[in-house]
Amino acid sequence: MPFTPAEVFKCPKCNQNVYAAEEVAAAGKKWHKMCFKCGLCKKMLEAMTMAVHEGNIFCKQCYGRKFGPKGYGFGQGAGTLGMDTGEHLGNKSGSEMTNKPNYAPPPGAAHHDE
Repeated sequence: MPFTPAEVFKCPKCNQNVYAAEEVAAAGKKWHKMCFKCGLCKKMLEAMTMAVHEGNIFCKQCYGRKFGPKGYGFGQGAGTLGMDTGEHLGNKSGSEMTNKPNYAPPPGAAHHDE
């Protein structure tokens, strides 16, 4: 019976071999323990505290700030929404959401200045 070597996986972050003693399995890949960090804040992650977006891994807080609804991540609920657009996280300017209606007033509604 021929000898078959154990399969060696490549870390998606550093592209080096990952051996069993140093692996963290998450998002369908095997990572080095030291490479398994948030792509923005560099916080060490665990398989249950991470989120994936287009192959990149983030902590849940940074994921919410970068990819969630604008204002999310700095509290929770409508009372804590902020005006942060996420430009410091790479979000493009001009994609801000507004709470102002963009429809015409109903017929017969007159605008009175008092």
